[in-house]
Order: sequence, then structure tokens, then C-alpha cells
Amino acid sequence: MVKTAVVILNYNGEKFLREFLPVVLQHTTDAHVIVADNGSTDLSTDILKQKFPAVELIQLNNNYGFCGGYNRALKQVEAEYYVLLNSDVEVTAGWLTPLISLLDQQPDIAAVQPKIMAYNKKDTFEYAGAAGGFIDTLGYPFCRGRVFDETERDSGQYNDTREIFWATGACLVIRAHVYHDLKGLDEDFFAHMEEIDLCWKVQRAGYKVFYCGESSVYHVGAGTLSRSNPRKTYYNFRNGLSLVYKHWSTGQLLWKFPARILLDYAAACKFLLSGKSGDARAVLRAHYHFIKKFGKSRAKRNALKQFPFTTRNIYPRSIIWDHFILKKNRIPVD
Repeated sequence: MVKTAVVILNYNGEKFLREFLPVVLQHTTDAHVIVADNGSTDLSTDILKQKFPAVELIQLNNNYGFCGGYNRALKQVEAEYYVLLNSDVEVTAGWLTPLISLLDQQPDIAAVQPKIMAYNKKDTFEYAGAAGGFIDTLGYPFCRGRVFDETERDSGQYNDTREIFWATGACLVIRAHVYHDLKGLDEDFFAHMEEIDLCWKVQRAGYKVFYCGESSVYHVGAGTLSRSNPRKTYYNFRNGLSLVYKHWSTGQLLWKFPARILLDYAAACKFLLSGKSGDARAVLRAHYHFIKKFGKSRAKRNALKQFPFTTRNIYPRSIIWDHFILKKNRIPVD
């Protein structure tokens, strides 16, 4: 068994493999690098076999999404630590060392992410993860360095190492036994917000999630779905409801869930008035499918009752109020 396995999930990402895999190999000499191919139909596997024969290849027979792809691949990987790394991430020299050192030194930390910077604007934090993720009192996610679509420039303000609520799946280091003990990523999410669900389970199981500002990587982002794609809107709204239903206590659900539903419909109206009818329909479709599979969500909620409900590291205010009404682009989580 190796100590650290860097596992890159790939789906039709031959362009990213050509560009970023050589950099991963250059700067990752202290870990085993694996590419798990999620049923690609492009030349990805041919490129791996011809140009990167030293990289272990796990070939899946279908596109199981981010969640299903990783769950199936990681069952075949024996390691102490897993690194879930997107194929569109450019790593930097020494990127992995501080992340692994943090886990080695503090056994109560189960997951950690580095600083996530934008590949195409390298002085700016990237949307998916930035300087560590949080959720607000109604379950809406945000990051230090990113609130909704507003991202900050990096001036060293987040060079710290600290506890966060969720770590991005773009570059997530997690203890293998914790990943498997918690049954990995929820495959009903398919993609988007699945890492928030996993990190919430990690905390309910008694572990911590951390951000380490000593390590930096650059993320292209939106490599599979652009942020303006209605399908992405659908996943975010559907999975957002599933997330909070699984993890809020009964007392929280009684008043927060109706508020969340109303805000989602307000978002649909805003999409419609902005000429984004596809996104408006996506919100309605997300709610329909959540209701349709409510029984399955309830079973998952009941299965998690073995772990206590927790509100640790949850921002106690509404970021919708703070951002859109008070015009705050930086949320004070410190």
C-alpha cells in the first residue's frame, strides 16, 4: 500500500491531460499518480498509454459522474491518503508536501484543500474552492475569496492554515479510511456540491476539514459544464435541497426549509426576468426531482442519524442578505 495516491478523474479530457499531467508528474514525486477514466470517448486512454505509460490507468466502462467515478476508482486504490485532483488543475512545486504534513501531524483532520487560484487569471481566486468553503445559515455555499460570482484578488489575505466547513473536490486530500467509512461521495448528487455533503459527514463523524494556504494550485474551472449552463443550475439547486435535508436537524428543517424553497423560487423568477428561461426551468425541474426522490433522501437522512447534527463552522447569517442587500463581497468568517 502506498502512502499517497493522486487520483485524477478524467472524462473526455485529452486536452487537459496533455497540458497538465506532465506538470503533475514533475511536481509529484512523493506520491503514486493514477488516472481513472470515466468512460471517455475521445483519445484520452490512447494518450495515456502512449505518452504516459508510467501512470497507472483505471478504466471505467461508463461515465458515472464525479461521484460514481471516484467511488468506483477508489475501491481499487490502496493508500493512506487519497488526493482527488481535477484534470484541469495545474499544480505547483511542493504543492503536496504541506497538505500531507498537516494530516500527518493532526490525526483529527480528515480532509484538506490548498489555495485554489484561477488558471486564466493567476492573481485571482478561483470560483470552485478559493481559500476554503463555508455555508450560510440557509445552506448556501460560498468561499473565502469568492461569494456567488464575485472573486477576490490574492494579496496574501488567506495565506493562513485554518479550519473550514468544506474543501473543494477540485483538489481534495482525504484520509482513505474516512472516505470509505463514510461510503464516499453520494452518487445521487452525480456532480456539484457532493464534496460539501462529504465534508459535512466528515464533521458529523468527529473530524475536521482544513484549508492550507502554504499550498497553491491553479484551476481552469467549468471544464465540464460552464457556470452559465442550465444543467449546472439544475444540479446546484437539486443537490442544494438534498444537502440541507440530509444534514439539518428537525428543528432547523421546520423553518429553514420553507425559507430555502421560497428563496429558490425567487431565484427562478430572477432568472426569468433576466432572460434566462432555461435556468428558471432548471430550478423548477430540480425541485420536482427532489420531491420525486424524497423517499430516498429520507432514508439517507435516517442513515446519518448515527452521527450528531452539527452547526460548527456554519456562517450564522444569510449571504443572500449580506451580498445582495448589504453589498458585501467578502464575508467575515474569521
